Amino acid sequence: MSGTALAAAPDGANNFYASDKVVTRKVVFKNQYRMAVAGKLFTPKALDGHAKAAALVIGHPMGAVKEQSANLYATQMAERGFVTLSLDLSFWGESEGLPRHAVSPDIYAEDFSAAVDFLRTQAFVDGERIGAIGICGSGSFVISAAKIDPRMKAIATVSMYDMGTATRSALNHSQTPEQRQQVIATAATQRDAEFRGGATQYTGGTVHELSAETHPIQREFYDFYRTPRGEYTPPGGSPLTTTHPTLTSNVKFMNFYPFNDIETISPRPMLFITGDQAHSKEFSEDAFQRAAEPKELHLVPGAGHVDLYDRVNLIPWTKLTAFFNRHLA
Repeated sequence: MSGTALAAAPDGANNFYASDKVVTRKVVFKNQYRMAVAGKLFTPKALDGHAKAAALVIGHPMGAVKEQSANLYATQMAERGFVTLSLDLSFWGESEGLPRHAVSPDIYAEDFSAAVDFLRTQAFVDGERIGAIGICGSGSFVISAAKIDPRMKAIATVSMYDMGTATRSALNHSQTPEQRQQVIATAATQRDAEFRGGATQYTGGTVHELSAETHPIQREFYDFYRTPRGEYTPPGGSPLTTTHPTLTSNVKFMNFYPFNDIETISPRPMLFITGDQAHSKEFSEDAFQRAAEPKELHLVPGAGHVDLYDRVNLIPWTKLTAFFNRHLA
């Protein structure tokens, strides 16, 4: 690590939280592209066996797997009475899709709808009371899904990244048009190489080592993805492969505009949660401005972007619970 000491896990960080009040089981279901999507179903032990419960689909950060943040949210919300389903987006974790770590925002959105398909077949779930939570990049994917899937009755995002804007323009629109064209050209050149049999190349993601020059945002992600705080080894994979999409497919985000027509989700409610110190706050603010009522922007005092992945003392569980109890009543 070039002599850089690991930062201690921040107060309240508990990504791998488990609960004796919740029953879990692995599930697999097909999306409309006939790809197997892997999930984990969380059911409250106190669930009334004679009543149908409200349910939530929960998506992980872009490049992560369900064991990173999504399972934590699923466990906590199941403790609060919801049936919850975390899922690995296609091409990631235990879900199908080749090449591994390919970017396909359309299929990512489809996976959320496929999760709703699955939940609506469960005898203990009320199919008319299903909501969704998207964390980081999944916030933009769940918005994309909800625009064309009215079965999602209430939508919340946490530390959302608009993966389209982030790829086209970077944070704070700091990427120039010339830089964008260079990214596109590099991906096109790599397509040529891979079509001729060259090795798959990966891009972006979280650094594997820290140095004196590491950017603060990279340090923030490193402290989660590359330390015991949040590091996870997917079956058949490596903990260092998470967050790295394929170079040739990542440019597909250039064509991804999840906030276009976001107002058509209304009158279904939307809740945008972000830290008031989060480097990604601009995306939640943008979505909130574009969305129609009913909508709410909730700023968590003192919280950064990754803080809301796993810091159980900062994540506004009461706000999330009240939102879904009210709108999935």
